[in-house]
Amino acid sequence: MSGLPTKYFIYLFIACLGYYSVKAQPQKKHISLKDSLDGKLDLSDFIIDANGFIPVPYIITEPAFGGFGGALAPIFIKKRPPYVDTVKGRIQRTPVAPDITGGLGLYTVNHTWGLMGFRSGTFIKSRIKYLVAGGYFHLNLSFYKNIPQLGEKELHFSINTIPAILQAIKRIGHSGWYAGFRYVFLKTDISYNGEEQLRTHTDSIDFDKLISQFGVVVEKDKRDNVFTPDKGYKLHFDVGRSDDAIGSDFDFWKLNYYNYLYWPVLSQTFLGLRIDVKQSFGDVPFYALPFIEMRGIPVARYQGNAILLSELEIRQDIQRRWSLVGFGGTGKAFDYWDQFKDADWVFSYGAGVRYLLARKFKLRIGVDLARGPDAWAYYIVFGSNWMK
Repeated sequence: MSGLPTKYFIYLFIACLGYYSVKAQPQKKHISLKDSLDGKLDLSDFIIDANGFIPVPYIITEPAFGGFGGALAPIFIKKRPPYVDTVKGRIQRTPVAPDITGGLGLYTVNHTWGLMGFRSGTFIKSRIKYLVAGGYFHLNLSFYKNIPQLGEKELHFSINTIPAILQAIKRIGHSGWYAGFRYVFLKTDISYNGEEQLRTHTDSIDFDKLISQFGVVVEKDKRDNVFTPDKGYKLHFDVGRSDDAIGSDFDFWKLNYYNYLYWPVLSQTFLGLRIDVKQSFGDVPFYALPFIEMRGIPVARYQGNAILLSELEIRQDIQRRWSLVGFGGTGKAFDYWDQFKDADWVFSYGAGVRYLLARKFKLRIGVDLARGPDAWAYYIVFGSNWMK
């Protein structure tokens, strides 16, 4: 198995180059990688006119996966025409997010690796937005458990998982609201590889199980763009049910509500606010429990049947291309709402820099440095850190 990741990365990279060369050959128009407005590096025309992709070489900095690794993420972006509707005798044009098709190959220093592909897009005539994704991952990941007389201990697991997701939501009239369904499939093979003296506290956790979950999604997205918004908001709510009636080995409910708000406070200063609430009920496997997800906090470090968190981010544009970012947030993980008051707040904060890589898409990329309760961490950001 150790030889698979490198080989797959090579295949993925060659496939991306081959796709690009085939798509680019018929093009006779010269495509510049510089913006006509300021002469700076910009991929907008390359993406639009040359059927180009953004081959994103990504540095994985997630502490839960060893703190360092590499990934190749070829991203294809296709601009879409707006909805054109007649509302009360007047023509109304509503912007539509671009179609995004991508892949991902990754490998980290703790021997975590994976491959996946995804596509999100819109059926313009039927006003349906869809998302399809799937892959395979080998994860070496730690979870934490409070053990009587021993305190909080780190438990190490190897997880082989095949995730897949299918989502379709339809616009409701001209309201801007969408509603539809989501199906999640997760086949997981878990083995404990930590300290032997702690094995008895893992509840015989070695198993091969399946989660099959069906749910409904309701959302309204009024952001001015999907990559790095300057203004607008996104409201989202989904609820899903895992049940043996649809092939799941676990019976439980899972809810998620989140809200992103963006507004300009000065001509070159923009604020963002994130509120995120997750809750689960029933027979939830430990690896599917909600966890606090913020920069500076390792994945799955703080888990519970419920989590609540909020983040604030400010972006200051200092030139047409360059921006500085500051952020901070806090959250709680707990099992029952009557425990909310006694649960500890977890804090993180940090700063970063952004570059406007594709002006016509308002796509910015950059690096963030974040501090959580335990350590510093850094992150490569494509678009926005809030991308759900």
